[in-house]
Amino acid sequence: MNQIKFERNRTASFIVMYSLYLYFLGLSLRSTSKALVVFRDDKRSHVSVWNWIQRFGSSRIYKRKRVTAFVIDETVIQIGNQHFWLWICIEPINSSVLGIYISEERNMFVAENFIRSLVSRYGKHTVYTDGGTWYNQACNVIGLKHYLHSPIQKSLMERVNQYLKDRIESFDDYYPCRQQECNLFRNITGYNSLSLCAMIP
Repeated sequence: MNQIKFERNRTASFIVMYSLYLYFLGLSLRSTSKALVVFRDDKRSHVSVWNWIQRFGSSRIYKRKRVTAFVIDETVIQIGNQHFWLWICIEPINSSVLGIYISEERNMFVAENFIRSLVSRYGKHTVYTDGGTWYNQACNVIGLKHYLHSPIQKSLMERVNQYLKDRIESFDDYYPCRQQECNLFRNITGYNSLSLCAMIP
């Protein structure tokens, strides 16, 4: 199969995918463009990286990989003067983020909705959590096996939690709600759907 080329500057597809990967790891547009100099003749500006992000979006960057289990956790984030719950699910083998959800409450119904969204996309898999009662109740309703996550999974989950908390709270610092009647929940969930579905190293 011939390698896909992008119009105008005919940039190789693997360069575009690599630049998107770097950006969603947390690099700035300019830092990402500088990292592309290793490809010699394929130097691209930060504007090119921005255009690729707008064209492909976070949901198209990575091919779906085999899912072995759901490792789920929730953590509190502060946006402005309000607190929300950030729900995260990762795949333990390739350390990729499978799903993210932001809610104003933490209970069995929210956990069930989140897990059902994962099942609808990836199928039924064993769930590993920190043992919150809301997870056990939700898994019983859906019909999934539920276990406590291992120390390794816990360490990975904590690292992912902190990474995403930093990204969301930084977004609020740089792009706060300025409208008179700003909906903070809508503001951060909009950012969540835009650019948080990324691979975590």
